[in-house]
Amino acid sequence: MQMRKRKICVVTGTRAEYGLLYWLMKEIQNDSKLVLQVVVTGMHLSPEFGLTYKTIEADGFHINSKVEMLLPSDTPKGITKSIGVGIIGFADVLDELRPEIMVLLGDRYEILSAAQAALIAKIPIAHIHGGETTEGQFDEAIRHSITKMSHYHFVAAEPYRKRVMQLGEDPKRVFNFGAIGLDNIKNLTLMDKDGLEKAIKFRFGRKNFLVTYHPVTLSKAGPKKAVHALLNALDQFPEAKIIFTGSNADTSGRMVNKILETYVRQNPARTAFFTSLGQLLYLRVMKNIDVVIVNGLSGII
Repeated sequence: MQMRKRKICVVTGTRAEYGLLYWLMKEIQNDSKLVLQVVVTGMHLSPEFGLTYKTIEADGFHINSKVEMLLPSDTPKGITKSIGVGIIGFADVLDELRPEIMVLLGDRYEILSAAQAALIAKIPIAHIHGGETTEGQFDEAIRHSITKMSHYHFVAAEPYRKRVMQLGEDPKRVFNFGAIGLDNIKNLTLMDKDGLEKAIKFRFGRKNFLVTYHPVTLSKAGPKKAVHALLNALDQFPEAKIIFTGSNADTSGRMVNKILETYVRQNPARTAFFTSLGQLLYLRVMKNIDVVIVNGLSGII
């Protein structure tokens, strides 16, 4: 009698999150006892953010379902409506796919939508990177909310394991497995600098910065003043070449990207803007730059 394969549903809504999940997805895909189900949502499906679902397909994964939820507005009202649209979409998808377990990573509002739908559908959630803290962002509240909706917890360090247990989760289901993104570094094939410059069409200088700015979502003030302060600081290093990567689809994220794109147009000889480098190119760029400037976790753990 043939054993029934377990269906494992992995949800991804952003380029960074997919990069962290890549090797886990490969292992599920290659396991004869498991069936990988891939659901993409959020920025992956937006032309504005690079239609990065195509990268997932190019990597050899079959996308079982696409949940359109990203509205053109990144105001608090627009983000809230996007969450509602996402819950409706995931309700339909889970009713169709009926996985044994859903794998979620992190703290974004797209993932919150998936978690809420799975909770009501009685589908156990395996949550990765719980127990962490994020100052100035509503991500922390979302992360802890997903923790309370999840059944299994795979944290990146011992303090995070303790925090998840402080939230009341069963210690028997909280595992300190380390940071999943380390698999990417371990398996990364590095390019030489010439090859990388050709791939991203950008020539490095003697000093190079990699810059990412995300809106501080709990701040009542918009990000405009802060972004201009950042750019004014960068102007103090006229000899540096600067690579910017785009902000996420958070509150006022589009404003941040427009300001950065304008700055790059005004400084074409020394700057470049990329909506998304993707996980591997991002790590390869990191290998060849001098300074990472970021107000989030891009490349830092």
